[in-house]
Amino acid sequence: QVQLVESGGGLVQAGGSLRLSCAASGRTFSSYTMGWFRQAPGKEREFVAGHNWSGGRTYYVDYADSVKGRFTISRDNAKNTVYLQMNSLKPEDTAVYYCAATAGRALGAQHEYDYWGQGTQLTVSS
Repeated sequence: QVQLVESGGGLVQAGGSLRLSCAASGRTFSSYTMGWFRQAPGKEREFVAGHNWSGGRTYYVDYADSVKGRFTISRDNAKNTVYLQMNSLKPEDTAVYYCAATAGRALGAQHEYDYWGQGTQLTVSS
């Protein structure tokens, strides 16, 4: 069982930056694959970024093509928190952003994620 709470959304101008946070509680956080997804009104939810440990201190990350080079996913196991740093924001980034967790190894396959937060709204103005 994992509980996830997102925060950090808001209104930002195009070209600006914002960092989203997702605080986790429950079972061991460090062993879970973590992902960020987003959903705009009238659109399907889409994968944004994912992170998992591949063994020891090595990890995998993956990003949607639309955010590569602009967004960075990271995690702080001591704080049981995963982050999404978003730079060079564009109006098309406007969406509700969700964090998710799975005990499995999938990154972009959202149907594999077992736990979801309630979402935080990001609005990017032009």
